[in-house]
Amino acid sequence: MFLKNFLWGAATSSHQVEGNNIHNDWWAWEKEGRLKYLSGEATRHYELFDDDFQLAKQFNHNAHRFSIEWSRIEPKENSYDENGIHHYRQVIASLHKYALKPIVTLHHFTNPRWFAEAGGWLNPRAPFWFVRYVEKIVTALGDKVEFWLTLNEPMVLAYHGYLVGLWPPGERSVKKTWTVVHNLVQAHRLAFRKIYEIYQKNHWSRPQVGLAKEFVVFKVCPLYPTLGSHLGVFLRHRLFNLYFLERVRFFLDFIGVNYYQREFTSNQKLLGYGRLGGRCNKVHGHIEHLNAVGWDSYPLGLGEVLDWLKKYHLPIMITENGTCEDDDQLCFEFIRDHIGEVQNAMKRGINVIGYLYWSLLDNFEWHHGFGPRFGLVAVDYKTFKRTPRQSAYRLAEMIASALEP
Repeated sequence: MFLKNFLWGAATSSHQVEGNNIHNDWWAWEKEGRLKYLSGEATRHYELFDDDFQLAKQFNHNAHRFSIEWSRIEPKENSYDENGIHHYRQVIASLHKYALKPIVTLHHFTNPRWFAEAGGWLNPRAPFWFVRYVEKIVTALGDKVEFWLTLNEPMVLAYHGYLVGLWPPGERSVKKTWTVVHNLVQAHRLAFRKIYEIYQKNHWSRPQVGLAKEFVVFKVCPLYPTLGSHLGVFLRHRLFNLYFLERVRFFLDFIGVNYYQREFTSNQKLLGYGRLGGRCNKVHGHIEHLNAVGWDSYPLGLGEVLDWLKKYHLPIMITENGTCEDDDQLCFEFIRDHIGEVQNAMKRGINVIGYLYWSLLDNFEWHHGFGPRFGLVAVDYKTFKRTPRQSAYRLAEMIASALEP
């Protein structure tokens, strides 16, 4: 069922693994004491990337998703650091050395401090600033890259940073959230066009440009299946899962799917969520087992997401899918069962072109800190020693089996 050109691999993001990204808004947020945790040296992937990619190759991966740290490229407005650009050239050269196809994310949550201080994604000029950076880095790297992801999880960025204030810049405003969403829509559209313009100008082979969109499977609370709960599920699905996608659907070569969990929704008065309800996974005990960040394993949900996306008639890449468990057997079962859903979807005629596990390495999991461990490779944060988990080898066996004629 899996073709030979199917993309198998894992993913990382710059701030979560590189370490010492001192010029971005998350570093400033951490230093201001807004979190319990500091990213610090993270996993030192900035220095150890070649060793990490060698491990990925040993796991039979043929692709790897990583992100460019914008603040390393443009630490000051309209002033570019050639050392930063050279570093990512080396990263891509290392991936090619191990026959790993680079899948490059241009924005994975973090922003340069100058950008944040100028209002960040609330500033009407934000899409222009983003595309200026895109033009610089794609021009420098594009001859070695086929797959680009403009943005990672734009609705998650808007929700955490501008609606609930958990991430920088810590805003709590519905109006500002929608301003950010629409600026991100514009940023993607402009970046899509700019990437194509650069490739055409340089007579490079046609790129594949998408974005990594997170999807949550919302379910009505079975204990309180009220009209309000049904309406809440409908609106959450439309706003969180589909709203952004509908506005960029004609500016995509493929859809990147980040899928982790389902969420039960209830408007029971005792929960205090209001008429449209809110998350009731824990309080009602709907799910027997949750991982270290409170998410369940619901492989059928990935199949549901892929069915939703069939109508767009675009290739689909699973750009993130993973879990964090103390019991590595549960991690493998998560991987096995979700890949099974991918295979079932492909039998239904859905064009899935790749599966990238989150994550290659244990890393800095944003406001969760270093506690949750999603990696195929365990990281000792004192010595930075890498130790592959058994789930990494068992996934490697699945990939090898899939590649057999």
